[in-house]
Amino acid sequence: AVVSTQSTGVEHLDTIADEYVVDKNNKEPLVKTAMTTLGSKIVNRCGRLFAEMAVDAILSVADLERKDVSFDLIKIECKTGGKLEDSQLVKGVIVDKTMSHSQMPKELSDVKLAILTCPFEPPKPKTKHNLNVGSVEDYNKLHAYEQEKFY
Repeated sequence: AVVSTQSTGVEHLDTIADEYVVDKNNKEPLVKTAMTTLGSKIVNRCGRLFAEMAVDAILSVADLERKDVSFDLIKIECKTGGKLEDSQLVKGVIVDKTMSHSQMPKELSDVKLAILTCPFEPPKPKTKHNLNVGSVEDYNKLHAYEQEKFY
């Protein structure tokens, strides 16, 4: 019953639907469609900008021959501050890390980048030990012990 209902629905869609050919060189119909869907959203004052970003993002990952779009390849990242007009589509990878030193460059180009999925620095030990050296004699004993064990 479910299969026949589904096939009946698909057959009816074929009779009432118009075929639309997507042309990467003529994005305007797609932008207008996207603007229609964004018209009632909070971004409607920047509707054209967001519609163009949406169309460009989809066309950059779409397989037009198979009529397939992998939405997993598109990520929306929200940042606090700024205006809606500051929004932009970035085709590529963004590494959003704070600089650990003020003299590090803020922008790099033509770089080789390693993306690690493990910690780069060894983890801190979970046990905490306190060592109190109260006299010169204690220090000399500690120094002798270190020399014996580490050198």
